[in-house]
Amino acid sequence: MQAMIEIALALILAAFAIAMVTTPLLIKKLKKGGIVTTDQYKKDLRQIPTRGGFAIIAIVFLLFAIITLCEYLPLCVPITLTDVDWAMLIVAGLFCAFGLVDDFVDVGRPVKIFMLFFFSYRLIFEIGSTMVTIPFIGSFDLGLYYLFLIVPIYVLVVANLGNMHSGFNGLASGLSAIVLLFLLIKFVMAGYSGIFMLSCMFGATFGFLWYNFYPAKIFWGNAGSLSVGAAIGAAIVVSGFLVAGFVMLIPHIVNFLMYVYWRLMHRRHPEDGRWKIAKFGHVRDDGTLEVPNCLTLKWVLPYYYRVTEKQAVLAMYALTTLFCVAALFIPY
Repeated sequence: MQAMIEIALALILAAFAIAMVTTPLLIKKLKKGGIVTTDQYKKDLRQIPTRGGFAIIAIVFLLFAIITLCEYLPLCVPITLTDVDWAMLIVAGLFCAFGLVDDFVDVGRPVKIFMLFFFSYRLIFEIGSTMVTIPFIGSFDLGLYYLFLIVPIYVLVVANLGNMHSGFNGLASGLSAIVLLFLLIKFVMAGYSGIFMLSCMFGATFGFLWYNFYPAKIFWGNAGSLSVGAAIGAAIVVSGFLVAGFVMLIPHIVNFLMYVYWRLMHRRHPEDGRWKIAKFGHVRDDGTLEVPNCLTLKWVLPYYYRVTEKQAVLAMYALTTLFCVAALFIPY
């Protein structure tokens, strides 16, 4: 256990260091290529490089390649990547590749759902149990339904939940980093395979967050949100932490349900200004946020109180951390 923790820490530091060094270079490249977007929550509406999230999964692939190379060289590197590590990386990589395409070409929602659903099938071979435990009800063996239906749907949903928190600097990536960290802790506590993948992913995501946090110097785009979200979903299903994962993601789920309610009310009352669809608020002269409504979770605090973008993001971090801590005590 001690050796595994030390290796995990080493991989986190390595991924973080690589991200810290390479992200500034990526920012320059994206600026030079004109791949920028407007930061809607800045008074000057500055242009920020975007679609940089693919670097996270690229760093993980790089570290996996180095580890694999060391396994076949006469070096004393006590790391052996498991099939679970590789399966999680493959799924996250597929989601990243699709996200890159979606960043440049609008593939449409039906194609997106169809493709991403099947990208998770590699995980099926690494799942040892199809038992699902529902608190206060009991355990059920769902068999093939779990493997071919629940697993891909779970990963698909989780991958898209994170993207719905976009808008504020560092919000989506920060929440993802928090969930990754607590999943890693649960994996270490349980001694499950997949620790090395989670360590690399957390380190790279945290390094990217360093530049994505307020004031952001880079955004991660669909490639980043989908790949990191897929890694989170994959970790949850291969470990069987379905309930714990659900608890960790309660803020994400509540945000999604609030958005669905908003869309439904807009469809029923399209002329009512209360339900008007809006993607962004704006910044007041004093630096606090003015948002259209309280119908997404990140807008609740700014709607009722005069808070800055940074304060709203930190509040969301605290909320997610509370649920993640609670999930540590849920064994399934």
